[in-house]
Amino acid sequence: MFEQHATQISRREMIAVSGVGMTLAASPSFARRPLKPKRIAAIATVYRYGSHADVILGKVLEGWKQNGGPGPALEIAGMYVEQQGDDDMSKPLCKKYGVPMFDTIEGAVTAGTDGIPVDGVISIAEHGNYPFNDIGQHLYPRRRFFESITKTFEKYDKVVPVFNDKHLGPEWVDAKWMYEKAKELKIPFMSGSSLPVSYRKPELEVPLGTRIESAVAVGYDKLDIYASHALDCYQTIVERRKGAEQGVKSVQYFDGEAMWDQIDAGRIDKEVLEACVANLSKVTDKDMREDPEASLFLFQYIDGFQGSLVMLPRTVNRMGTAVRLSGVEKPLATEFEERIEPRHPHFAYLTKGIERMMHTGKPMYPVERCYLIAGILDRAINSRAQDGKKFMTPELEIDYKPVAYPHAPHPPLDMDPRR
Repeated sequence: MFEQHATQISRREMIAVSGVGMTLAASPSFARRPLKPKRIAAIATVYRYGSHADVILGKVLEGWKQNGGPGPALEIAGMYVEQQGDDDMSKPLCKKYGVPMFDTIEGAVTAGTDGIPVDGVISIAEHGNYPFNDIGQHLYPRRRFFESITKTFEKYDKVVPVFNDKHLGPEWVDAKWMYEKAKELKIPFMSGSSLPVSYRKPELEVPLGTRIESAVAVGYDKLDIYASHALDCYQTIVERRKGAEQGVKSVQYFDGEAMWDQIDAGRIDKEVLEACVANLSKVTDKDMREDPEASLFLFQYIDGFQGSLVMLPRTVNRMGTAVRLSGVEKPLATEFEERIEPRHPHFAYLTKGIERMMHTGKPMYPVERCYLIAGILDRAINSRAQDGKKFMTPELEIDYKPVAYPHAPHPPLDMDPRR
């Protein structure tokens, strides 16, 4: 196994990187502020225990810890759940909390009226019985949901903020349509995984404008399921490098011997990869080269930065990113924690971001990040299906300015969501 690398950054090194010292993390608190709740429409594929609908919408209905305590300053004015099986939670919860359910997305967005009385929409097209296409992409109806939402906006001549769970897509044609439709209608649009705003072990904060020499992400599980999480975590780190994000010009997939040939040839920083793997929770003591399902995404950024994601489904069971910063001796690695109790708290930090958008009318971080990773993931899966073909990606020349949105638990997020 690899030697455990030191991942804590010293005060002197932080000054060399950013010119400022680190601030100690404070414990987060989610006490409800005395605000008038914003009304939202909730759209979901399924609502069963442990689903994304449960761990996001459940916090609106039953509090941050989903135990009846205080929660976000939001209330659900209408709900649509497409697939309701024997394990459905939506019907009993809506009955308990007096939330009207509708059999159409338009009904939920209008709350059964002849207008749009809600202040925002949460769309969760994750989980449920949906088909896969020929190259292994799970065809969740994110575009179809968003299309129904936007048709309702157009019908009643009003738009409100929309949060789309996870990345756009899954197919690039869907991601592109969703992004362009949001721009056309000037919809405040936010998307993404819960993990970029989750806990980091150890704490790693890369200031905006940092000189990043190299970076490697490591993920686990199936490509279409969890590579989007790993890419979102990676992008939230590397987008902070010196110079605003300009997008990606090529994407290629590797596995088997071809993957290790690329790594041994120095296409990615091997020491940074080793630091990342050494910091993650493991499922085996075997070397990562023995992982039969290992794969590599290489994506070249327009500014010349080399992007890389190593998927190790049989080696690790968490995901992380490691970086080499200019002026810092050793690579720095962090794991993006998926805590289970109380009731998946990393989703509380995501829900806090959603709450803030609904109160301010502005996304907390640019949707372009998720638009870009949707394109990287789609092109990588297509590359796999075409024997590792390298895709030139002028369509991924997606430029945006990153923001320094906080992650758990620094700084505390118990502030007024309107700020």
